[in-house]
Amino acid sequence: MEARKSRESHSLQREIAELGPWFHNMRIQGVETAPDHFLGDYPAFKWKNFQHALPDDLEGRSVLDIGCNAGFYSLEMKRRNAGRVLGIDSDPHYLRQAHFAAEHSGLDVEFRQMSIYEVGKLNEKFDLVIFMGVLYHLRHPLLALDLLYEHVVGDLMLFQCLQRGDERTPDLQEDYDFSEWAVFDRPDYPKLFFIEERYASDPTNWFIPNKAAMEAMLRSSGFVIEANPEREVYLCRRGERHYMVGPPPQT
Repeated sequence: MEARKSRESHSLQREIAELGPWFHNMRIQGVETAPDHFLGDYPAFKWKNFQHALPDDLEGRSVLDIGCNAGFYSLEMKRRNAGRVLGIDSDPHYLRQAHFAAEHSGLDVEFRQMSIYEVGKLNEKFDLVIFMGVLYHLRHPLLALDLLYEHVVGDLMLFQCLQRGDERTPDLQEDYDFSEWAVFDRPDYPKLFFIEERYASDPTNWFIPNKAAMEAMLRSSGFVIEANPEREVYLCRRGERHYMVGPPPQT
């Protein structure tokens, strides 16, 4: 019996290694997928800090996990009694990992290869949309937020985006005269930093907002920020778009 368990464990470890590299450190039948992750036990250690922002029991609600990677959050939502859980990612490598993790966890989660710009094809709004660690990898971040609002966010969105720069949220006037320049020199003014080449050795890091810009982008796209349980993490509810923001173009 012990010999068989040892063989099964070694077989599982081999399969996990063959599916690497992993960005999510998952625990699959006791085996960690990325025990040497440069961020530590990621994303589990982050999740512990803001998991209280969501109900412990999701009572059969539908969940869409955008940029699901290996499916850490998708599986966590299923463990919280979510109904239909769909994870999408544009990278087939991560989706193979997600299918593997869900199968070995015994959880019924659907995964699909899809770009965020294609979410309109789902023809479905979800009770909860998870959109974490994706926005700064996009060439068209505001379009992405508009598409989410238009097509898939039915109620709540759990959101996270890398932030750099000043962390204050300024008290700004609604309008400034054309001759006003100084306000743009304020460190806390909403800013998007554009990365032409690489940041953290990653050529897909394009736009990194400061805190004020990120919150303003969410609000203008129609999301009401209900909680900021951890730095960079927001729980948002679908509200009303900014009066000058129209529906996004068909993609």
